[in-house]
Amino acid sequence: MGTENGFVPEITENTAMDSAEKRLNELGYKQELRREMTLFKTLAISFSTMTLFTGITPLYGSSLQYAGPASLTTGSLYFWAAHLAGPKWGPFSSWCCAWLETIGLIAGVGTQAYAGSQTLQSIILISTGTNKGGGYFAPKWLFLCMYIGLTVIWAALNTFALEVIAFIDIISIWWQVIGGAVIVILLPLVALTTQSASYVFTNFELAPTTTGISSKPYAVILSFLVSQYSLYGYDAAAHLTEETKGADKNGPKAILGSIGIISVFGWAYILALTFSIQDFAYLYDVNNETAGAFVPAQILYDAFHGRYHNSAGAIVLLFIIWGSFFFGGLSITTSAARVVYALSRDNGVPFSFLWRKLHPKYKVPTNAVWLCAGICILLGLPILKVNVVFTAITSIATIGWVGGYAVPIFARMVMPEKNFKPGPFYLGKASRPICLVAFLWICYTCSVFLLPTLYPITWNTFNYAPVALGVGLGLIMLWWVLDARKWFKGPVRNIDDQNGKV
Repeated sequence: MGTENGFVPEITENTAMDSAEKRLNELGYKQELRREMTLFKTLAISFSTMTLFTGITPLYGSSLQYAGPASLTTGSLYFWAAHLAGPKWGPFSSWCCAWLETIGLIAGVGTQAYAGSQTLQSIILISTGTNKGGGYFAPKWLFLCMYIGLTVIWAALNTFALEVIAFIDIISIWWQVIGGAVIVILLPLVALTTQSASYVFTNFELAPTTTGISSKPYAVILSFLVSQYSLYGYDAAAHLTEETKGADKNGPKAILGSIGIISVFGWAYILALTFSIQDFAYLYDVNNETAGAFVPAQILYDAFHGRYHNSAGAIVLLFIIWGSFFFGGLSITTSAARVVYALSRDNGVPFSFLWRKLHPKYKVPTNAVWLCAGICILLGLPILKVNVVFTAITSIATIGWVGGYAVPIFARMVMPEKNFKPGPFYLGKASRPICLVAFLWICYTCSVFLLPTLYPITWNTFNYAPVALGVGLGLIMLWWVLDARKWFKGPVRNIDDQNGKV
C-alpha cells in the first residue's frame, strides 16, 4: 500500500536478529553465509582443525631425535588487522594479514595430507608383513597419489552445506577424545617395559651422526617445533564467525576450549609415546619393521608385537591416528576457503569474482575451496624429489598462520586506547603486556621454522620454506607497491551506514 507521495515502505520480517549478525551489520557487512553453527559445532571444527594427533605425531620422531625426551616434554584476523590498524594503515595491515593467513592455511591442508599419507603408508607396510617380512612400502609416486587423493576428498566434502562438515566434525571431536584416551591409557599398559620418569623428563642426548647437529641450544630449539605446530589452527572459530550463532561470545569460547583440550590431551599423548619407547636407537633404524620412516608407528608396533606377538593392535591405533588427520584436513580446508572468500569479497585476490561466488544451494564458497585444493597439490609435488617436504610445508603453514596473527597483535599494541572498543572478551590492563609477549614469541617462532633441520645441506635435506615464502611474499608485496595500494581498501562495507540497507 502506498502513501500520499507514492513512497512504498520497506516491509521487513519480524524475526529476532542474532547478536553477532547485528554486530556484523554495525561493522558494515550484510549476512551472506548461513548462520547455523552452535557453540559446540564451532568448537568441534576448531578442535578438529588443531586435532590431537596431527601436530604431534608427524613431528614427534624428529623432535625426539634432536635432543632426546627432556626437551620434548618441556614444553578472522584479516578484519581485526584492518580495524585495529586504523584508516591510514588498515589497508596495508589487512593485506599482509590476509595473505599470510591464506598461505598458512592452504599449506596447513598440505601438512594434513602429507601426515595422513605417511600414516597410511605405515598401516599398509605393517599390514602386509612389515619391512622385515617383505611388506609393501609405498614409493614416492604412490605417496603423492595418496596426498592428492586426500586433498581432493576434502575439497569435495567442502562443496556441500556447512552443516555436513559440522556433523562430521562432531564425530571428529568424539573420535579424538575417545581415541586419544584409549591410546594414552592403553599404550603404556601394553608395552612390555616403560621408561623411567627420569629418562622421560631429564634425559638429554644429541644425534649428530643422523641430524648433523652437534650444538645443544640449536638442537633444543628444533625439538620445540612440535609444540609450535601442535597448536596450529586454534583460530578456526574466527573464520566461521559469520556462520556461528552468537559469534561475539561463542567464537572466543570455542578458541579457548579447543586450546585447553588439545593442551591436556596433547601432553598426555607425548608422555604415553615417550614412556613406551623400548629401544631409542632402534626407532630410527632403516631396517626396523617400519623402515625407520615413522617413529610413532614403530613405538606402537614394538608395544603390541612385544606383548601379543602380532601387530593388529598397532594397526587399529594407527587407524585412529589416521582418522584424526582426515578430520583435521577437512576442517582446515573449510577455514582456508573462508579466508580466500573473505579476501576475494574485498577484491584482494586475482580473479576475485570467481573465488567469492557462493554455491546457489549450499551457500558455501565452492570455487575458493577448489582453489585451495589446487594450490595445496602444487605444494606437494616436491614429494617426488625432496626428503624434507613435510618440514617445508609445516614451516610455511606455521609461519603463515602465526605471522598473520602478528599483524593485528602489533596493531593493537600501537593503537591509541581511546580508539579501541572492547568486546565481550577483554583482557583490560593486561592487554598490551600480553600482546608484547605474544608478538615477540611469534617473531621467534617464525625465525625457528626457517632454519635448516638437517646437515649437511643438500638438495635432499634443503628446507625450501624460506625460498617458497620469500618468492611468494615478495610477489605479493611487489603487487601491493605497484598496483594494489591504489585500490585495495581492506574489508569493504556492503551495508549503507545511514539506513542499514545493502
